[in-house]
Amino acid sequence: MFLIVLLLFIVLPIMELAVLIRVGEVLGTWPTVGLVILTAVIGISLVRSQGISTLMQVQKKLSSGEAPGQEIVEGMMLGIAGLLLVIPGFITDFVGLLLLTRLIRIPVAGFLFKRMQLKVVANGGGGMGGQHRKNPFGEHSQGDTFDGDYEKKSDPSDKRPETHQVETNDPTDLDDESKKPKD
Repeated sequence: MFLIVLLLFIVLPIMELAVLIRVGEVLGTWPTVGLVILTAVIGISLVRSQGISTLMQVQKKLSSGEAPGQEIVEGMMLGIAGLLLVIPGFITDFVGLLLLTRLIRIPVAGFLFKRMQLKVVANGGGGMGGQHRKNPFGEHSQGDTFDGDYEKKSDPSDKRPETHQVETNDPTDLDDESKKPKD
């Protein structure tokens, strides 16, 4: 981590200055400044257009019920590309433009997405939602509803425990008498 911070805040600005000085010697000061501004403007317009395209892909996948994981990673890469293009310098502009090209961005986003995926291991073969699964107490439940009783023990001098029946949304666990509302 220290090496990455060292590269970002010390080595990269020194390299950018060296390249800017060299280009300034060849082209002159004002053409170099104009070129840096031009690359930023063109880069930001490309980020905007490709960002809108990526957003459309995300909405399309969401409407079809698919998870837009890779598209979200591509959107993050477009944000990084925009940041790199705004930073003055030719090295950051070059890397930003590389991230804007679909030939580079899509495979890199796919690789990063696969690296970021988490493996979820379900206990007992259960799923999420309304499927039956084991709850943390070893009992089967439906969804996030658990059956049980509780006692209120607020005052140690009170010897009578208050018991309350907890309602459930699972109609198979209740008999006909307990389904009726109590007055």
